[in-house]
Amino acid sequence: MASPFAFLRWAMCGLVLSLLQMMPANARGGATEVDVELVLAVDISYSMDTEEQRLQRQGYIEALRSEQFLNALKSGPRGRIAIVYMQWASETDQDTLIDWSLIDGPQSASAFAAKLAAAPYRRAQRTSISGAIDGAMKLLEGNGFNSPRQVIDVSGDGPNNSGRPVTQARDEAVARGITINGLPLVGIRSFVSPADIQELDIYFEDCVIGGFDAFMIPIRDARAFIEATRTKLVREIASLPQERPLIHRVSAREPRISCLIGETLWRNRWGN
Repeated sequence: MASPFAFLRWAMCGLVLSLLQMMPANARGGATEVDVELVLAVDISYSMDTEEQRLQRQGYIEALRSEQFLNALKSGPRGRIAIVYMQWASETDQDTLIDWSLIDGPQSASAFAAKLAAAPYRRAQRTSISGAIDGAMKLLEGNGFNSPRQVIDVSGDGPNNSGRPVTQARDEAVARGITINGLPLVGIRSFVSPADIQELDIYFEDCVIGGFDAFMIPIRDARAFIEATRTKLVREIASLPQERPLIHRVSAREPRISCLIGETLWRNRWGN
């Protein structure tokens, strides 16, 4: 017959096990498990006028609150993702507007969207997509989350003209298993500055996006912001591929455009 001490040890072990099972993953000293870690890297360079910035942000706000997004969220094995909203301009200007947040349903998604709606706007000099990718990679390090997929979602309206070549940053991120998707704003504004290019969609497809299952969705009309942003977010977090006509896959061929075109245009214009 077992001694009273044996029963006591058994009871204590059961109590400890029960308490551990009730604690969240991050409270046990490990990272919180999610389906995807997503960095929203948003262009705030001076080429992004006030209306473009407003439309861009509103696209994310409405997408996060949409039924399609919430359904995609539930389709993952864990039913939750981690998301952070980062603004970027020059190679030294990356600004975390809303820090890492766990999104696991309508309440947390709406809370993130509300923070985004209330956040101030700003604009800054230069366009460094490479700096945005580098900044996003730092945000993915030691963020308290763990997932099978890490995604950097880059949106912007111009090519890289500051910092190191964008292909170097892209290739380093891809080598670490990170996927880079794109949301290029193609010809939204009524004017074209010396730093703009007409083929921004091709530039993003050939020079910016990369990694497993990478894609980009060009926005050619202000009315398309919300649908394109929603489609992109749903595609990024859904557990199964969802092919849509809007999506352009990463190209396997040689670039059809110079990946240094932004630097060349800037140098020709300003001489530095």
